[in-house]
Amino acid sequence: MTSTKLGSAARPSFARHETFAPRFGWLHKAYLSVNEDDETFLREDATVRLGVGKNMVNAIRYWSVAFKLVKEHAKGGTSRAFTASPTWEARWLLDEAGADPYLEDPGSLWLLHWWLMQPTCTAPTWWVAFNVLPSTRFTERELGDLVERHVRLAGWEPAVRASVDRDTDCFTKMYAPRIGAANSPGSFEDVLSSPFRELGLIEAVPGDSRGSDRVWRFTTTERTSLPPKVLAYACLDYAARSTEAAGSVSTARLANEPGAPGRVFGLREPQLVAALDAVCSEFDTLVISEAVGNRILTFNGAPGDLAWDVLDSHYGNIRQTKGFPTKQQWLDSHPDLAAVLNGGRKLKIAAEQEIAAHA
Repeated sequence: MTSTKLGSAARPSFARHETFAPRFGWLHKAYLSVNEDDETFLREDATVRLGVGKNMVNAIRYWSVAFKLVKEHAKGGTSRAFTASPTWEARWLLDEAGADPYLEDPGSLWLLHWWLMQPTCTAPTWWVAFNVLPSTRFTERELGDLVERHVRLAGWEPAVRASVDRDTDCFTKMYAPRIGAANSPGSFEDVLSSPFRELGLIEAVPGDSRGSDRVWRFTTTERTSLPPKVLAYACLDYAARSTEAAGSVSTARLANEPGAPGRVFGLREPQLVAALDAVCSEFDTLVISEAVGNRILTFNGAPGDLAWDVLDSHYGNIRQTKGFPTKQQWLDSHPDLAAVLNGGRKLKIAAEQEIAAHA
């Protein structure tokens, strides 16, 4: 029986980006604004505050939520509007005293790319593209067809095809360098338009088309700009979805399962193992071993905690700086954020209990 993991990994959300891929500086600007005023996106002068047009305000709002940097919550009372709070992760990364507020380290873009794909993903077209496309080559039409198929398999209401098409167009704009004299691949202007092109995950296939449709492909080059510790963080973060205790996970799973780092980063197992080996040599809580021909990553502690230990060390241990808040301290200072996160945890527990009851 054909099935899909899309339903558990993502929620229906199409074309909320207003056709704009995330631009350089948007996320930092959003964090600062929302941290100062949780109604930033609702203000009549939001365009002035953020220095962009009205459609771009909506795009910034969407991408901030999609990258897990902002959580929205009901304003309350008779209002149906949603206000927003910055997450602790946004504080860690984008604060002026944070890890990388201006995203100068390419590892930060890889990290954001991983957060975009994390459950609950609010960019289902992106999730389908990286995790279930059957070929490394595709057209936007083919990607759109696949998205519609997995939407049906997930049991969601059918997506409007025009919205899916806007998603597939935005997807290629976000990751693939533009081709042309004025915007040559890798140019400064190109990266400003979408810094995620710097990751080199997707490119146009020169001279190849299917009818009037351009053909794109996922690249297979070595991910030299992906820091081993960012990759190790993603592997441990992925393992933490299955267990909160010490344990192990096969590198084959990490490389090949939908939603796993290998799929999201476009990595083969040998590349993934080589990066993990480098990190394991520094952290005695992590070990790569081999059993019956399978390589295993063993973690001697809660994988979620170890993930942050590894990631934070890449950025100079920001969490240890004076005055940096713990997650609990951040939630205590943002009660609306705490309420919405606790509500999400209760829903997750209820869903897990229902699944167990019918197992």
